[in-house]
Amino acid sequence: MTRLFDLTGKVALVTGGSRGIGRSIALALRAHGAKVAINYATNEMAAEETVGALGGIENAIMIKGDVADPAVGPRLVEETVKAFGKIDILVNNAGVTRDDLILRMSEEEWDTVIDTNLKGTFTVTKAAIRPMVRQRQGRIISVASVAGIVGNAGQANYSAAKAGMIGFTKAIAKEVASRNITANVVAPGFVDTEMTASLTAAQREEIMKMVAVGRTGTPEDIAPAAVFLASDEAAYVTGHVLTVDGGLVMH
Repeated sequence: MTRLFDLTGKVALVTGGSRGIGRSIALALRAHGAKVAINYATNEMAAEETVGALGGIENAIMIKGDVADPAVGPRLVEETVKAFGKIDILVNNAGVTRDDLILRMSEEEWDTVIDTNLKGTFTVTKAAIRPMVRQRQGRIISVASVAGIVGNAGQANYSAAKAGMIGFTKAIAKEVASRNITANVVAPGFVDTEMTASLTAAQREEIMKMVAVGRTGTPEDIAPAAVFLASDEAAYVTGHVLTVDGGLVMH
């Protein structure tokens, strides 16, 4: 019997793949058989460690680049295809926060978050779709946030960017469905990563009141959702937003 979610022979590109949720997704994809290219912006040491954990250069490569730069997206896809011959799976995970109340939020804080989270998703996805259309197969998975569904005070820029990723994904899902390409969103809830480490104990306590399972999430809680959406078993799932949030947001 064929095991579920077998990604043997598949090639994945994970942006922001050296740390946190991106790293866990990269490890999970590799564990299910995929070869993985991880993109990172600054932390070369973390990227090197992740490549080692993925099994070395036969199974993984690292590509430096800030996805906020429109020239980076095409280069990430080009280098992935050069290394492994194709690209089957794209995980748009690179993201930043610049939290502030709207009356204090600067234009720079707004632009930084929109350019990385939303525009970066656009440029990398556009580049990846070209080879996927030619091979008539592909999986696009964007890591958004429940903040893009319900909003979050102090995160107007981040909430807008993540909501934009959701709308963007639903639009392209309709555009590329006839080419056997799916596009879906994973929307994590409150996950313990470097990005959430600066929250105060009081802020954490308030969030925990809304989480049904009574604990924070881990990057490892998020990764299986990406593996499923990358698999052949998810061929009939597209334009979907899969919340992985411990019951923080219930529809």
